[in-house]
Order: sequence, then C-alpha cells, then structure tokens
Amino acid sequence: MDTAELIDALDREGRLMADAAEQAGPDAQVPTCPEWRVRDLLAHTGMVHRWVTRTLTEGMTEPARPQPGQEPGDADLTPWFREGHGALVKAVTEADPEGRYFTFLPTSRTPLAFWARRQAHETAIHRVDAESARGKGLSPVTPAFAADGLDELLTGFHTLERSRVRTEAPRTLRLRATDAEAVWTVRLSDDVPRVEPGDAGDAGDADCELSGSAEELYLALWNRLPITELRTTGDASLAELWRERSAI
Repeated sequence: MDTAELIDALDREGRLMADAAEQAGPDAQVPTCPEWRVRDLLAHTGMVHRWVTRTLTEGMTEPARPQPGQEPGDADLTPWFREGHGALVKAVTEADPEGRYFTFLPTSRTPLAFWARRQAHETAIHRVDAESARGKGLSPVTPAFAADGLDELLTGFHTLERSRVRTEAPRTLRLRATDAEAVWTVRLSDDVPRVEPGDAGDAGDADCELSGSAEELYLALWNRLPITELRTTGDASLAELWRERSAI
C-alpha cells in the first residue's frame, strides 16, 4: 500500500476507535487486552500518537521516549484522543516525504512511509480492542490492508532480536492469505526468525501451515482472534508456539 492509502487508513481507524471507545465507556474492560480498561487503551494510543507527531514535526532523528501520564480524566479522555489523532494525521500528511526521521523497525521505505504504515496498523489493532470492549462486532479491513499489516508484523517486528518465537530445532511455519494471494514462510530456530515473503506458488514444504483470509490472519497473528480459528495443516504445536510467544 502507498503512503496516501495508509494515511487514509490511519484517519479512518482512529475515528472508528474513538467512536467505539466513546460508546463502550472508559471503565469497560478490553477483552483482547484483559489487563486494560478503555481508559488505558485511549491513554496508550493517544500517547503514541503524540510521540510520533513530535517525531515528525520536530524532525527527530534520534529516539525519544514517549511521555505517559499526560492524559486527562475520563470526561475529557475521548476528546483528548481525537485531538491527538487529528494532529498525527495532519503531521503525516504535511511532513516532508524525503525527510529524515527516527524509525525502529527494518524497512526499505522512507521514514515518512514507515510512520504512516506503523501508525495505521497501530491504530487499527487498537481500534479492534476498542470495538471488542464495546461489542456489536468489528469493522472490516480490506485484504490489501490486512496483508500489509501482516508483512509489517512478520518482516519488521519478528526479525528483531527481541522476537521470542524460536525453536530448539529448525522448523518452518507458513502463513497463507487465501484472499490476497500472499504467503510468508517463517524459518524458526534458536536464532531470530527468518521471514521469506513471496507469491503462493513459491511455497515449499512446511512443518505447519496456517491459512485464512488476510483479515483473519492479521487479527490472529496480532493475538486479537483465537489462532484456533485459522485452518491449521501439519504440526499444530507451532501455532500454539506463536500464540504463547509472539506478543509485541
């Protein structure tokens, strides 16, 4: 997906998140993050939005810590979130496409494209959390957006040293999106996972394959949908390994 599409997604997902949070109420429990209430969800995401806005508007090339504890009380929390989300959308829209900004994941994209992508998916996943707290079902995402988020998760977060998805002996996990003609092969060992994206026709043997729609894979691999809802072929213990160890 290009940067403009991701900015549009960021705008949409943030508005949906605010609406769902407002309907759920600040004290509602978040089923997908049981240790959180909606107030915690808004405080966290609002803090991240402000941190990225500062990164872009101040042209920061070195990491700076997010600043927690800036959120207001419950009565003003959703408007505060909306304000920060709107400022972030404005910042990514107006930032220099070739500007140099701090980033924290492996990427071949420009820093601005990195942040548009990261914040679109950050906000989408937490929108799912807010809608889970509200009930009444989840807003859908397109196969293209879900596949983009899967790619970021697999080739970004899980190629970092901190990924805990590891096995004593080499194993292969395959992830196949049935509606996006997309497949990722994850080579597991006692080292950092190696991820090989490619067309579905490039697939070879795997110890375990998880398949479903791109949206189902997106939500399951971010642990927002039970991984058991995916179709599992082969050694199901690798699916359980992902569930237990993949939290970001």
